[in-house]
Amino acid sequence: MSLEALNKRIQTDLSYLNYGGQNWVRPKTHSEGHVFDVVIVGGGQSGLGIAFGLLRERVSNILVIDENKEGLEGPWETYARMVTLRTPKHLTSIDLGIPSLTFRSWWEAQFGEAGWEKIDKIPRGDWMNYLRWYRQTLQLPVQNEVKLTLIEPLEKGLHRLHIQKNGKTPSSLLARKVILATGIQGGGEWHVPPMISNNLPSYLYAHTSSPINFNSLQGKKVAILGGGASAFDNANFALSQGVSEAHVFVRRKKMQRINPIRQMEVSGMIEHFPALSDEDKYAGIAHFFQHNQPPTNDTFNRATSWSGFHLHLGSPWVKVSEKGDKAEITTPKGTYLFDFLFISTGLLTDPKLRPELRLVENHITRWKDRYDAPEEIASPTLDAHPYLSLGFSFISRDEKGEALLHGIYAFNYAALISCGLSASALSGMRYGIPRIVSAVTDELFMDDKEANLNDFFDYDVEEFTGDWPVNQEDTSEVV
Repeated sequence: MSLEALNKRIQTDLSYLNYGGQNWVRPKTHSEGHVFDVVIVGGGQSGLGIAFGLLRERVSNILVIDENKEGLEGPWETYARMVTLRTPKHLTSIDLGIPSLTFRSWWEAQFGEAGWEKIDKIPRGDWMNYLRWYRQTLQLPVQNEVKLTLIEPLEKGLHRLHIQKNGKTPSSLLARKVILATGIQGGGEWHVPPMISNNLPSYLYAHTSSPINFNSLQGKKVAILGGGASAFDNANFALSQGVSEAHVFVRRKKMQRINPIRQMEVSGMIEHFPALSDEDKYAGIAHFFQHNQPPTNDTFNRATSWSGFHLHLGSPWVKVSEKGDKAEITTPKGTYLFDFLFISTGLLTDPKLRPELRLVENHITRWKDRYDAPEEIASPTLDAHPYLSLGFSFISRDEKGEALLHGIYAFNYAALISCGLSASALSGMRYGIPRIVSAVTDELFMDDKEANLNDFFDYDVEEFTGDWPVNQEDTSEVV
């Protein structure tokens, strides 16, 4: 099958599902202009999947905005430096149960069934190409180079979104519902330990989520802080770009070997995590953080195959300082000099770190407001996460904030403790997207409940058109 034939099959499949039916949401007007029923912030895999889910539910007055140029949404061609995705290739995601929309269908249309059997994991660049095809095929309403700078609540259920177009022109949009489909960093910020940021000039280090000029590092010696999958991805990529030595420093004495995501994918933990009690949710994510995500075997083997690769276990950085034009790293095992440092230390999640939420973040309930964790697992990092509804909406910690937060949703890494991996990993999206689509459409309906019920009660269109003579006598025998 060719891509052209697959595209035709998709349109047939969608027509059988009555995709594109009449929008049912009651229009809202405002003196400032058009009011979108839903604005989705983020045009990566989450935002595209949610847009498709809303359109399937006949909510069409929507818009997706993304700050990046078209085709560069998400991390796949910016800071993601892995060769392949880490998720097993057979898991489905934003196809939402439509076989012809799966990555496998897209792949086999080009390379056949034998091509599918040949690949072990999905190549990173091909995943981005699939997302581009998905967006184009479904004709999703995405505007690129539009950055959200502030959410300003105007009244309950109406928000003014302050935006910048093309990086400079200020403007605004009106939306009843705002979905922050902003990925792994969208609930907070990438974390660089103060020990590094306070002691080194910025030209000597970068977080692995940042743009890095690898050409300037050819022949240089670099250090990478962190023992997770991203650290080894960056080590392999740096060595492939001409770095002479890449040293990975891990605080643990042994490499992590267990990936809890693999258990969650087959045990029901991902899809049913939201049903757990607060006690079980907190304990589950505390356990998840304890293990984190080790590198895949193929990533580890690629990185360690380079002669310039070095692994330092049991070697946390205890001191970092500038020495000439280099960075000096001190560990319990010795002191080292490097030309550049890669910081692969993950991120911090807290609504106060998000500039677009600055008018409402003090009203957002955190986990520390709802649950007092046992001392042995209590963590300020977990406590700072927002405590969300089962439908990913923010919950106010006070009465004043209830109207301000109404209609704002966090479908990003901030949802990890409240809703599990459903918005935080590709393997969870097949469960998380229907959940948030249901929550948003329920709220749209309930916001106009009185009018919707009145329409129902007042409905008087006669459907039955049959007739029976008025004077016709029924002569059937009564028993």
